[in-house]
Amino acid sequence: MAAATIVHDTSEAVVLCGSHGLYLKPISKIVISVALPQLKQPGKSISNWEVMERLKGMVNNHQFSTLRISKSTMDFIRFEGEVENKGLVKAFISALDGKSIKLSGFSDILKVRAAEYKIDFPTRHDWDSFFRDAEDMDENLPGERPDTIYLEGLPCKWFAVKDCGSEKPSEEVLVKVFSIFGEIRNIDIPMLDPYREEMTGRSFHTFSFGGHLNFETYVQYKEYVGFVKAMNALRGMKLMYKGEDGKAIACNIKVSFDKTKHLTEASIKKRHLERQKLQELEQRREEQKRKQKEAEERQKEEERKQKELEEIEKEKKRKEKIKRKEDKQREREARKHKKKLQKLQAEEQKRLQEKIRFEERKLLLSQRNLQSIRLIVELLSRVKAAKIHEQEEKEAERIRLLQLEERRRQQETELRRVEEEKQRTLNLFRKERELREKLVNSFLNRNVCSVSQMKEEKNPSSHSVIL
Repeated sequence: MAAATIVHDTSEAVVLCGSHGLYLKPISKIVISVALPQLKQPGKSISNWEVMERLKGMVNNHQFSTLRISKSTMDFIRFEGEVENKGLVKAFISALDGKSIKLSGFSDILKVRAAEYKIDFPTRHDWDSFFRDAEDMDENLPGERPDTIYLEGLPCKWFAVKDCGSEKPSEEVLVKVFSIFGEIRNIDIPMLDPYREEMTGRSFHTFSFGGHLNFETYVQYKEYVGFVKAMNALRGMKLMYKGEDGKAIACNIKVSFDKTKHLTEASIKKRHLERQKLQELEQRREEQKRKQKEAEERQKEEERKQKELEEIEKEKKRKEKIKRKEDKQREREARKHKKKLQKLQAEEQKRLQEKIRFEERKLLLSQRNLQSIRLIVELLSRVKAAKIHEQEEKEAERIRLLQLEERRRQQETELRRVEEEKQRTLNLFRKERELREKLVNSFLNRNVCSVSQMKEEKNPSSHSVIL
C-alpha cells in the first residue's frame, strides 16, 4: 500500500470511530497522461522530472499532495496525482486537460490529458454474481455468502489499545470501529496468530513505504445489511487518523469481499486443528531437545561404563571359551537325538497335514455347491421378476394402445358428426336460398302481370273517347 500522507484539510472527513481518532476521507486522485514526441536526435531524452515540475506549475493557485509516475514509455508518461480534497479534482482537471507543455530544447509540444482516477472497488453486482455463480458456496452458511470484508494495509498502531505499550492491533478495537455498520459475527487478524505464518507459508507482517507496520483482517457481519453498509461507506475512501494534537495523516487501504471462505465454520475449525497440531509439534520438539540432551549425558555415562564392562567381558570370554568346549560335546549328542526326534515328528506332521487338506477340500467343495445353488436360486428369482415386470409392461402397453385406439375412434366419430352437421347446415342454407329466389321470381312475375293488365285497361278507354 502507499505511504501515509499528511492531511491539511479535513473538512471532507467522515467519522468512523471518534474515540480512536479514525475517519474516512474521500480519495481525490487524478490520472495525467503526457504524450511524448518522437525523438529525432539520438542520445537526446525527455526528463520526467522536468515534465512533472511543469505539471505542478500549471496549477497556479493549488498544489498536489502527491504526484508520482505510474508508467513511462517511449510514447507517453502517466502520472498519478492526489489533491487535498475531492472538490479540487475538477479544478485540477480543467487546468490540465487539453493543455500542452513546451520543453526547452524540443520543438514539438507535449499534449496533456487529465481525468479523474477510477477506483478499483467491488460493486454489489460483483459479489452477487460471484456468490450466485460459485458452485461450492452455500448462501445459507456464514462465510459462504456476501457477509465478510477483507481489508489490507491497515496501520497496526491506529488499531492498538491506547497506553498499553504495544503497537499490535487489537480485536476489541477492530470490533468497536467496524460495528458502527452492523453487528459483527466474527473477525480474524492473521498476524496475531503466531502459528499462521507456518500454517499458510506466507508473512502477515507488511511494511508500507513510510516504515509503518500494516496488517490485514477479515470482518464478518451477522446481517447482509451490515456488510452492504460497510462496503458502501468504504467505497472510494481512505483511512485517516487524527491525533490528540489535531494533526491528521491518511493512508490508502484495499477493501474487497472474501472469496476464500475464510470465516466459515469449517475453515475456522481447520485452522484451530492446524494450530493445535503445530502446538503439539512445538511441544514435541521441545521434548525432543530435552530428550536429546539427556541422551547425550546418558551416552557419556554409558561410555564410561562400557570401558569397565570391556574389562569384565574379557574375563568372561576366557571363561566362556572353556565352557564352549564342554558345551560343544553335549550339543553334538543333543543334535543327534534331536534329528531323530524331528524326523519322527515330520512324518507325523505330514500325515496330519494330508488329512487336513483332504477335509479342507471336502469343505471347499461343499461351500461351492452351496454357493452354486444359491446363485441358481437368485438367478431364477431375478429371471422370474424380470419376466413378471416384462408382462406388466406389455399389459400396460396394451392398455395404453387400447386407450389410444378408443380415443382415436371417439375423435373420428366426433369428426364425422361435425362433418354431417356442417353438411346439413349447408343443405339448409342452399334450400333457403333456392326458396328465396323462387319467392322473388314469383313476386316479380305477379307485378309484371298486374302492370300489363293496367295498361290494357287504360288503352281501350282512351280509344273510345277519341271515337
